[in-house]
Amino acid sequence: MTRYAPASHYLPFGIAAVVLAGFSAWLGLRWPPALIPAILFALSALLLIALALRPVIQLDDSCLRIGKRRIAWSEIRRVDRTGWVCPLALRLTLFEDRRIVLLYPGDLDSCNSLLRSVRRLSRDALIDGVPYRQFWGEVLGPGAERKQSSGPRYRVLRPEDEAEVERLYQRLKSVGNLDQKSTDEK
Repeated sequence: MTRYAPASHYLPFGIAAVVLAGFSAWLGLRWPPALIPAILFALSALLLIALALRPVIQLDDSCLRIGKRRIAWSEIRRVDRTGWVCPLALRLTLFEDRRIVLLYPGDLDSCNSLLRSVRRLSRDALIDGVPYRQFWGEVLGPGAERKQSSGPRYRVLRPEDEAEVERLYQRLKSVGNLDQKSTDEK
């Protein structure tokens, strides 16, 4: 079983935001524009403290536990990422089209580890719209010849550089040597 607890830095930052909100509110009694940062600090404090108090996420072979809630891996039909990486937010679509948002306020390494583990253990799910077996590069069909095609081909050279490499290759193929001096001496 793997446990993912909220990162420890959210609570001290939330408390610091409360203190700054109080100080700004105190200044706002004498100078009203200081109430704007007081409100912003208060909202930040609420968000940070709410993230710090999120329940622990536990993963084991049979289920995903979010606090006291248990979700069997076989119930998860889709795992979709949102734009949030740290804190991590995942949209999970469960059996009968129930949807939940998994929110994990951890550090970047823990968020990436949780994401990978949830994807790996959700064997019956579509992962970002791609079937599990295809996402992980496993054999698609019963035949050994139907394997996932190789990944996308990325350009390493610019087109003009590729043309130069091709010209040099053709010259090497026809002459057998690229060195000007050695071809002139023969």
